[in-house]
Amino acid sequence: MPLPTAVSVRELTTVTGASIPVPDPDCLVHLQFRRFAGCPVCNLHLRSIVARHTEITAANIREVVVFHSSAAELRKYTADFPLDFIADPDRALYREFGVESSPRALLDPRAWPTIAHGVIRTVGVVLRKREIAPPDHPEGGRLGLPADFLIAPDGRVLAAKHGVHADDQWSVDELLAEARR
Repeated sequence: MPLPTAVSVRELTTVTGASIPVPDPDCLVHLQFRRFAGCPVCNLHLRSIVARHTEITAANIREVVVFHSSAAELRKYTADFPLDFIADPDRALYREFGVESSPRALLDPRAWPTIAHGVIRTVGVVLRKREIAPPDHPEGGRLGLPADFLIAPDGRVLAAKHGVHADDQWSVDELLAEARR
């Protein structure tokens, strides 16, 4: 399947019911595809985004994060994030953007240190009752691969990355570098 070089105008509905334009006529959109609601690896990555959210918004980038979970499931895990979360349990956007699932998401040794870190962090915050535990059987499974797209206001896809394992996504520094190009 050929990857999109441009994105048609559409309105996506966030898990809070807000409608957001993609592409956004006023800024770049970082369209992130993550795994499942409550994913420890995704949670670590999103916390790195939130920690530098001021820099990201100063670069005129809007964060839009897609999960293959339902809105109800996502709301359990996303209330403290200042990002736009999109539920795509049927994976329509995943298919459109060529985002896959694969056993290599978890089996690639390059992902193991972050998986371990994410699980240890999650156990700690769950035991302290600061967060709820990830689901035992996540909607859509555990084998999703991440992907990142940087979309211009006119819909052109300026840059894209399809991850090859669970922890293979743009860092904030890589995102900001792509936005400067």
